[in-house]
Amino acid sequence: MVKIAIAGGSGQIASEIIDVLISKGIHDILILSRKAHASDTRPGVTCAQTDYTSVTELTTLFQGIDVVLSFGAAHEDVGSVMQKALIEACIAAGVKRFAPNEWSTSNFEEIPWYAEKGNTRAYLAEINKDKKVLEYTLFQPGFIVDYIAPPNTSSKHITPLEIALDLSHRRAIVLEGVDPRITLTSVRDVAEVVARAVEWEGEWPVVGGMVGTTLKTSEFIEIGGRIRGGKPWPITTLKEADVRAGDIKSSWIPTMRANGLKEEQIEYFSKMVLTGFLLCGKHESWMVSDEWNRLLSDYEFEGLEGFLERTWAGRP
Repeated sequence: MVKIAIAGGSGQIASEIIDVLISKGIHDILILSRKAHASDTRPGVTCAQTDYTSVTELTTLFQGIDVVLSFGAAHEDVGSVMQKALIEACIAAGVKRFAPNEWSTSNFEEIPWYAEKGNTRAYLAEINKDKKVLEYTLFQPGFIVDYIAPPNTSSKHITPLEIALDLSHRRAIVLEGVDPRITLTSVRDVAEVVARAVEWEGEWPVVGGMVGTTLKTSEFIEIGGRIRGGKPWPITTLKEADVRAGDIKSSWIPTMRANGLKEEQIEYFSKMVLTGFLLCGKHESWMVSDEWNRLLSDYEFEGLEGFLERTWAGRP
């Protein structure tokens, strides 16, 4: 049995992971959230409300905890205040292991809304530079493919997103002259890796990549087009200079909605996310390494093609 605290436990990815951890039937799980929730009646689960600003409060909550898993939107944690408070409380309470709010890319080049994740990485590295003070891993699955599955087909808590590789409308937007590799991993595989990682007897790798499939963007479009059927996808190809200038010469832009955004802010945010998605391809930010695949060699990850066949095949 492992005693686990989940910070930001009401989020989509966190909820998927919590479900799998509970299904194992052997862990004690403390779910932390800013909002007050009715008591969770599932076996082994307790809940607590916190605003994550008091290290003293968090230290008390973390007494006896073995692992802290952190979630939450990085752009909402200005100055990484929440992450730093969690780290300090882990150290004060004697928590053995910590996972910051990663759960995506390998680097943050051209992705400004992830900048605070970089600050948290630097903070953890500084704390451990002379000797190991807190064991941690950066769980990196690349792009969680459930975000582009039809609703209610692959996961319970993930809400689909619109992205430049648009399976629903059979179309894509790409950047001229680059064909970046991307890693796509199912949220079920992410959750199963975490469930195994909390029980892992060896030392956690600092970089904790996990890979469902890594392939070129052109290969994704080919597979998606083959599974979705119909006419060849129209591909909108944009020049880097235009994208950097904010001149998105496309008849469509994926609409991105986020908590707290007003309707008039959505267009700006959608353009910013598309810009980041296209430009970060120059750095292959969405391609991650495979540390957990190698450590958990007996676990079989679901590949992209099988996932898309399972969720999209036969749909209009």
